[in-house]
Amino acid sequence: MSFSCGLECVVLIGCSRWAWKRCTYIGSDDSATWPTATPDEFDPVPRICRIILAVYESDLRNPQWAPSGGYRLNPDWVIKRVTYEQTQGQAPPYLIYCDQEHRQIVLAIRGLNLVKESDYKTLLDNRLGKQMFDGGYVHHGLLKSAVWLLNEESETLKRLWVENGSEYEMVFAGHSLGSGVAALLTVIVVNHRDRLGGVPREMIRCYAVAPARCMSLNLAVKYADVIYSVVLQDDFLPRTPTPLEDIFKSVFCLPCLLFLVCLRDTFIPENKKLGDPRRLYAPGRMYHIVERKFCRCGRFPPEVRTAIPVDGRFEHIVLSCNATSDHGIVWIEREAEKALQRMRESSSETVTTPPKVQKLERLQTIEIEHKNALERAVSLNIPHAVINPEEVPSHESGPEPSESHSEDASETKSVSISGTNNWDEVVEKLFNKDESGELRLKSEAKALK
Repeated sequence: MSFSCGLECVVLIGCSRWAWKRCTYIGSDDSATWPTATPDEFDPVPRICRIILAVYESDLRNPQWAPSGGYRLNPDWVIKRVTYEQTQGQAPPYLIYCDQEHRQIVLAIRGLNLVKESDYKTLLDNRLGKQMFDGGYVHHGLLKSAVWLLNEESETLKRLWVENGSEYEMVFAGHSLGSGVAALLTVIVVNHRDRLGGVPREMIRCYAVAPARCMSLNLAVKYADVIYSVVLQDDFLPRTPTPLEDIFKSVFCLPCLLFLVCLRDTFIPENKKLGDPRRLYAPGRMYHIVERKFCRCGRFPPEVRTAIPVDGRFEHIVLSCNATSDHGIVWIEREAEKALQRMRESSSETVTTPPKVQKLERLQTIEIEHKNALERAVSLNIPHAVINPEEVPSHESGPEPSESHSEDASETKSVSISGTNNWDEVVEKLFNKDESGELRLKSEAKALK
């Protein structure tokens, strides 16, 4: 009897400790040790958010939902606007904008539409470990959407880049569902830059706003030099390891789902999470906008922290009443603009060296941070992690996709999604089938012969 009472006390204390830690855990804890971002590197984020918001407008000359200060876009620079009717459910609506002022060609993709069945089909088109790509795992439906979009718009993007002297940056951006499409689209383009006129890797950028967890950890770190994820404080989506399709199956009971996921992940060892190659993560370098503090009411002047985290990469669900509101693109644009203005004011007060020198020094730091993150991933034995982003990953560890999953994954590439098959064939070149029908990277297939 005394043993049972003692055991009950231990369980009660353990549960109480867990409940206290979870209830007192706030969004800012994820980035507590990160350095603050500089105005130069964060400068494009509010502008990119406004371009994404512009996708929701039918007429930019007479906007209905303009943010504070307006969109600050030139309607004459909008090259193309594509609606749900034109995408036929293959991808979310998007907009191509040639920004002459900032010398950028921007393809912006809108987020999830809760009343569109096609968006749910994209989310549900996946299973854990279903799609292997570029030495890691990605969300199958989002990859298929990215390939369709490239089939439709790659010639337009190539033409714009060449017509503008091959000097403009190529920027892909998206919010929520669109962020996953934009991130995977970027991965494809980076591996086949010649298909867009030979655009250099350093001139390709992706801004994933309120990012979906769409790629495995080795890919998230590998492409941190070109993909930038923007997270507002407590946003639930980048933190939820539950497959994306399961989240939106339970959208009407989201708080219950988040609590159960939080409870389950408490008992999963960290090394098991890192060792699972199929576990998906938010992509690239992270920019975390922090504006609330523990046991403090209201919003504070926002600050932006940045890093390329490997372990502890937004792994903890935040039990917050703002977990869903922080996902909204309107709030993210508003707080990003406030944070940028605050950074500029602070920078102007403390500048002691010429701005150009500061920018060069910061760019060198970014490169060093990326190299350190890649080395950290290798030291933690992350499956398929590499030190050089251009290096072909090894598949000595981690499970291979099953034959049934491989067949499903290959269906996307064997069937033409649009009138042309060029990008389907490009994606297919990253794979090879062995005698058992399993998909492997070509370098691995050669090693097995």
